[in-house]
Amino acid sequence: MKQTLTKHQYLILGSLLFGLFFGAGNLIFPIHLGQLSASNWGPATIGFLLTAILLPLLSILAISLTRSNSAYDLAAPVGKRFALFFLILIHLTLGILVASPRTATTTFSIGIQPFLPQRFDQIGLLIFSALFFGIAYLLAYNQSKIADYVGKLLNPILLALLAFIFFMAFVIKGDLRHISLLPTTSGAGSNLINGFLQGYNTMDALAGLGFGVTIIAALKLFGLTDSGQRSRAVAKVGTISMGLEAIIYIFLIALGASSLSYLHLSSEGGTAFTQIMTHYTGLAGTAILGAVTFLACITSCIGMMAALSQDWGERFPKLGYHFFLTISCLGAFIIANFGLAQIILYSTPLLSFIYPFAMALIFLGVLHPLIGKDPLIYKTTILFTLVPAILDAIHTLPPFFANLGAFKAIDAWASNTIPLFSAGLDFFPFVLVGFCGSLAWRKLVAHRLPATSLTKK
Repeated sequence: MKQTLTKHQYLILGSLLFGLFFGAGNLIFPIHLGQLSASNWGPATIGFLLTAILLPLLSILAISLTRSNSAYDLAAPVGKRFALFFLILIHLTLGILVASPRTATTTFSIGIQPFLPQRFDQIGLLIFSALFFGIAYLLAYNQSKIADYVGKLLNPILLALLAFIFFMAFVIKGDLRHISLLPTTSGAGSNLINGFLQGYNTMDALAGLGFGVTIIAALKLFGLTDSGQRSRAVAKVGTISMGLEAIIYIFLIALGASSLSYLHLSSEGGTAFTQIMTHYTGLAGTAILGAVTFLACITSCIGMMAALSQDWGERFPKLGYHFFLTISCLGAFIIANFGLAQIILYSTPLLSFIYPFAMALIFLGVLHPLIGKDPLIYKTTILFTLVPAILDAIHTLPPFFANLGAFKAIDAWASNTIPLFSAGLDFFPFVLVGFCGSLAWRKLVAHRLPATSLTKK
């Protein structure tokens, strides 16, 4: 059996992973950040890359270093029940309840809704989302073709359109030279922090854990059967994908910053991007932006639904891949028709709850060469992480629930007591305390514990 990949295959898989990661939010966040930071776009970019690139890359490396086939394997040292709970929750979030529906509603709001009379918004979304998820279903139906459809076909078209936009902005128009003339909107330090938080809010680290199974499946289809070789290949594919994404982020942030030379600051990135495209190419710009948004969203949607179906299909083989693919498409279609605003409102607590667990598991996975899969360290760290997960979920509850007396009091206490709570990074001290405490305990009583519990797997 073949145990190596060609450079061409690595490029296909890197393109596949990029397409899975790069959704509409990955277009809009950098554009808006560029406008906010103006001439300080450099520090903002550094902060953004730390969390929008480094964290997803670490999630991929965590899968690679632990030789996991999916998020289930990564979480397994905590216990089988938790691993199954985490697996279901992460894919439920990405593939049905939040991210997949948002790909359809975002594409509709940017590419279709502006051309419809307001009274047709609901029926328009219904028809568009049915077509959108129908296309995603057909392209994800054959697992062996996903790498071809996304890596060879859709993503290269997306990259070509983005290259055209950057060429128009920075070569034909030469707008990059205007950035240094823009007024300073805020201090460099605050822009770095703002960029850090904007990148963190992309939630791509969470997606990295979900997409691991799709890359592993593609590697198996390419004939890479050895787990050690696969783990190294996953790391290489992740580096290719994240490197490409970093370059595009830099250009997008610069594009947003340079747009202030001819535009006013927009309230959000979608509006800004529409205005930028109109500036460069007139009415054709709207069509180009619609195509870019559609390609970015459909590739991400295919990846999230395929990852759910592959992971759940493996855990529940009697139901299988195609059953879960159908459930994912139908569920995402129903949720999408509640509208983008409602999806964001009610999905935020779920994302806030699961993200601390994901960050803890990524941290533990990256440290695998040092700690192995020690159950004590994993269980203790996750137990401590439960605290910020619950507090963050309460903090992001919709207004009706957030204003209830008990939740309001808990949130006020956490805001005044928990370090980094207001920035959404409160999981960090809890993960650190849980990890260091369990590691210290393991060192102190190692001689009293069974040797098998110390074995690195």
